[in-house]
Amino acid sequence: ICISHGFYAEEELVGNLASMSASERIKAIQKIPENMKKKREIRNKVLEEIRKNSRHHSTQPSCPTQCLQGIVVSLRRCGNYLSEYFHQLWFFHKTLKIIGAEFGTSVLSYFIFLKWMLTLNVFSFLINFSFITIPQLIAAEPNNLSFTGLELFTGAGYFQQTVLYYGFYTNATISKIETGPSYSMQLAYIFTVGIYFVICFLILLFSMAKSFCRNFINPQTYSGNASKLLCTWDFNITNEKAVKLKQKNLSTQIKEDLAEVNREVVNFSVTERVVHIVIHLVSWVASLGTAVAACAGVYFLSVNNLKLFVEGHKNDLESQAAMLVLPVVVSLLNTFIPFFYSWLGYLERFQTPGQQIYVTITRNIILKVSIIGILCYYWLSIVAAAESQCWETLVGQDVYRLVLVDFLFCLLGSFFGEFLYRIIGTTICVSLGLPEFDIGRNVLDLIYAQTLTWIGILFSPLLPAIQMISFFIVFYVKKVSLMMNCQPPRKVWRTAQMTTSFMFLLFFPSFLGVLSVIGFTLWRLKPSEECGPFRGLPSMYAAVSEWVEILENYTASKWVVWIYHNLITSELFFFILSTPVLIIAYLYWQIIEGRKTMTKLLQKQIIN
Repeated sequence: ICISHGFYAEEELVGNLASMSASERIKAIQKIPENMKKKREIRNKVLEEIRKNSRHHSTQPSCPTQCLQGIVVSLRRCGNYLSEYFHQLWFFHKTLKIIGAEFGTSVLSYFIFLKWMLTLNVFSFLINFSFITIPQLIAAEPNNLSFTGLELFTGAGYFQQTVLYYGFYTNATISKIETGPSYSMQLAYIFTVGIYFVICFLILLFSMAKSFCRNFINPQTYSGNASKLLCTWDFNITNEKAVKLKQKNLSTQIKEDLAEVNREVVNFSVTERVVHIVIHLVSWVASLGTAVAACAGVYFLSVNNLKLFVEGHKNDLESQAAMLVLPVVVSLLNTFIPFFYSWLGYLERFQTPGQQIYVTITRNIILKVSIIGILCYYWLSIVAAAESQCWETLVGQDVYRLVLVDFLFCLLGSFFGEFLYRIIGTTICVSLGLPEFDIGRNVLDLIYAQTLTWIGILFSPLLPAIQMISFFIVFYVKKVSLMMNCQPPRKVWRTAQMTTSFMFLLFFPSFLGVLSVIGFTLWRLKPSEECGPFRGLPSMYAAVSEWVEILENYTASKWVVWIYHNLITSELFFFILSTPVLIIAYLYWQIIEGRKTMTKLLQKQIIN
């Protein structure tokens, strides 16, 4: 009887859903308290019922209508199956849940940011490979250089005559059939790079706005812990491991919320305040002095490195080793100085972990941006003016070595910085205990690596593929190191705005700084005379100007000429384009101030 009753109840439900509109039916199915498999069965029965009713109440539809309906239903089912398949295949999903449950949202924000940057590099690789590399492979000549294996570390030798570097690409128009369509490598190269950066600009703005809205403007942020405790449980979870993981995740989130609301404001005496101010000043002087010394060392080493290349080497092994000196020194500075900054943060004894992380991030940003600025000056002012056959390839090789060595040092940092610390803290000096995951240092490592990739895209179009592989390996190395070596933060705290801050740092100064470097290269620097798609031109951008002059002779292309003269070459257009960035920065600051005021009010209400 129960089975019969359930059958008739389901039939009645299907009939009611079939009589609804499409949007109402979707919302109603989503609210049914069943698992996804059961919901899909109900949806398929509803669609079948709708088809039966349409056949019964109407005449036989025409053949094109039937075909169209069948195609729409098939595409919808195919989309649902693909969505489910990729959701199961997206192996990061479970890992992120475990990290959030064990270590809280502060550590989780780093891995979410790393996953997002991995996705961005996959997109970058697909664009460059599709529109730049594949056409060049069609017209490429065979590589006569021998491969020794050292090229994997130096990026020179065999790789010089491959699609990895700018100098290998032709300046000719590719056409496999004489009377068929042609493909201009000059226009493809500059438009692919240009459109890619425009898309990245929009992606970063959208991601910042989305994260900003979710973490700052959303009123559910202050809905309290009662809603999390009573209204966020997913009753479709039946697996025992998933239940325990969900319980631990909710418990960690509630602890973070309570820690922020119940945070005590410590009142220091005048003497203690003076001591704190002196410690902060000394720490900032030490950090800035270290950054200046590091930049001076990188500059003089770079100039000396270029002299070695110009003079040449008698021994090939010596030449290969000399190529790695600059990236190794830069990576050593970027690895050990942040540890010094972290030690300064512990000496300053901030009231909250968030303050310590933001100060450490600021100091690391100053260090890494300064080093990258010195390297860009070296590449664009010294290397570009040197007597070299193809300075763009030299810059591409330098960036390749920096990316590769930085990746190796990142792996070594997980070993020496976390594994050995755990061994020492559990065997030799037990008072140290297990290390905590250094969010500020690791985030800045990601931003530094992505900045190098953006700079190198113009000189090495396949660099995103290398960075994509390195980020994938880093994700799992960091995950294993975190689970085996690190302990959860000693002070539980909520970091809803942390991911938004990471996005903002990636946008400024990283992305905007790279845009200025790329723009200076395209507009101001003279390309090499003997290599690359822009050989013989006064500047890379001259290829676009010559193309527009040709289009002026065709009436159908007048709209392209108008866009070029009124938008691309207009300062007013770029000024208007920068307005949303200024508005977002202003709103970001205003909302942060509003959140501070709201937190103080909540603390007063709890005390009262």
